[in-house]
Amino acid sequence: MMINNNYVEPVEAFPYMPPTDEIKEKYQEIFGLNHVLKVPFPKLVFDKVFSFVILLFSLPIFVLLLLANFIEGIIIPENRGPLFFYYNAISQGKVIKKWKIRLIKEKYIDKELQAKGDWHAFQKEWMPEARTKLGQFVKKFYLDELPQFYSILIGDMSVVGPRPIAIHHYNRDLAQGNVTRKLIRGGLLGYGHIRKGTPEFGKPVYEYEYVYRYLHYSAFKLFMTDMWVIWRGIIVVLKGGGH
Repeated sequence: MMINNNYVEPVEAFPYMPPTDEIKEKYQEIFGLNHVLKVPFPKLVFDKVFSFVILLFSLPIFVLLLLANFIEGIIIPENRGPLFFYYNAISQGKVIKKWKIRLIKEKYIDKELQAKGDWHAFQKEWMPEARTKLGQFVKKFYLDELPQFYSILIGDMSVVGPRPIAIHHYNRDLAQGNVTRKLIRGGLLGYGHIRKGTPEFGKPVYEYEYVYRYLHYSAFKLFMTDMWVIWRGIIVVLKGGGH
């Protein structure tokens, strides 16, 4: 089978829009910041405890996924490969390893770029013919994001925050004027990301509003915002609309 090496990056890979003049005026304080924001202590504690509990309860899921991945590799040899992978992404302006569950066949992965942690190694994720059977199921319910709870546990990410994105996407986002991802830790769920599947997805106003609350809300009010985002995220997952 011939694999198209001239694959064009799909719009789904980078749905983020530049800030409008209205956003720049309303949140000018945020655009003026030149330092990262410290994680509020209650949020930090919640991140650690919540991620540990989720990882603990996810152990049976990981075991089942490992078993399913092994069996699929036997039945369909071209789908054989490791369950987990990572690429380098940016969280709070720093490079981190963004761990995920493999969705595509090994032959669609550029091994040279993978060794460098380059997102482009996995850019054919949206090609239907590239997906494994397990990958199709995992993506539908966003289970490929589960390993990121480990990143939260070790302090690379938060449960809620702007989604960490690949280095070249981060640079593209900076170039178009967005600054939120250099100020606070990236999140498994974002105030804007939970609007996936709606016309509001990709609009930066929600991430700026979250940073504003990060700066000005009490620890309790910020916690309640995070709880709302988590609840909305659960609804998105249960709808099974991942693709």
